[in-house]
Amino acid sequence: MVAVRVAIPAMDELELMPATLDALAKQQTAFPFEIYICVNQPESYWFHPEKRSICEHNRQLMVYLQNYKLLTLHVLNRSSRGKGWTGKKTGVGQARKILFAKILEDSAPDDIIVSLDADTIVKPGYLQSVAMQFINERTLNAIAVPYYHPLNLDEPCDKSMLRYEIYMRNYAINLLNINSPYGFTALGSAIATRAKALAKIGNITPLQSGEDFYLVQKFCKMGGLRLFNTECVYPAGRYSNRVPFGTGPAMSLGREGVWDSYPIYPHSVFEPIKAAYDLLPELYANRTNHTDNEFLYFLQQNNKGKDIWADIRNNVKDFPHFVKAFHQKADGLRILQFARTKNRQNPVNEDTAITENLKLWFPGKPLDWLPRTPVLTEHSVEQLDRLRNILFEKEQCLRKTFIS
Repeated sequence: MVAVRVAIPAMDELELMPATLDALAKQQTAFPFEIYICVNQPESYWFHPEKRSICEHNRQLMVYLQNYKLLTLHVLNRSSRGKGWTGKKTGVGQARKILFAKILEDSAPDDIIVSLDADTIVKPGYLQSVAMQFINERTLNAIAVPYYHPLNLDEPCDKSMLRYEIYMRNYAINLLNINSPYGFTALGSAIATRAKALAKIGNITPLQSGEDFYLVQKFCKMGGLRLFNTECVYPAGRYSNRVPFGTGPAMSLGREGVWDSYPIYPHSVFEPIKAAYDLLPELYANRTNHTDNEFLYFLQQNNKGKDIWADIRNNVKDFPHFVKAFHQKADGLRILQFARTKNRQNPVNEDTAITENLKLWFPGKPLDWLPRTPVLTEHSVEQLDRLRNILFEKEQCLRKTFIS
């Protein structure tokens, strides 16, 4: 029988880990499952007074895990004195890498690896839903699972969390709306894969932040990625500066009103990408100039001006292989870089961007529910939550039809 193995990195998670484990203990699944946890921190934290509380919390967490009896736990200790991270091998990416490596050692090829975080709650049917999706779809290699941040009942925190989630959903919907193969949202707490698929792509790249993005991008390029599951994960929305970017750092900046790195992109930013996709037959036949399209020109400039399309044409046997090779070059990272560049060159304020996007995505639907105050910056929690929920439902519909 297929087994499910859950990977959880944990640093300074004494407060939230018990709720996550208790949610896992309530799983109603016919599949055997085990939990792998890496309690981790840099070794240097032991020598910095301002970091010693993290060391102490990790020590207490280790004791808690050693006495936890409701689940089968495999605890990797990278926090005790002499066992912490040293050099450049540090952070959540490294924790996920050694967790995945240990799980691969213990797994059969068709076993299922579920990546979770220590602050993430799942409902009782979550593991069963993920396992059944892999059982029912034999070509499925990975899932970027839908997510939903619960409210904290703390107004400043909830406003920051909702603003960040609206940014992510707005970005994903824009990409899904143009049928981009990179229309995913990557959260480390919302990924599942077959063991053999993870082994084939060579495990995760152990970055200090963004490791989840590059992992899902690898699955996009491999193929067999889905974005939908009948169950969501529910990560905590909280302030954090433990990683360079992501939900925690974005919320911390947002608390100060700084959202420059997380703009609400208008759909016009993505129109040159859609136009480039439509030009692929012409590009394959060498009947179009890359300078005629902003996105193609951007890709060419990022290749030091070399004619990358001629190189691809000369090394593929037909048009479908050309399309695949194109998307290997025009990947999720390049799309994000292009969106940032174009948005900086032609900035559109949030009010205009979200209103125009909603008009496109919901044609004929009155937008009189939108407040007259500047969109997002002066919304109440209730207003932001309503917008989040509308985008969530739209994104869910688009996720259902996505296939890589």
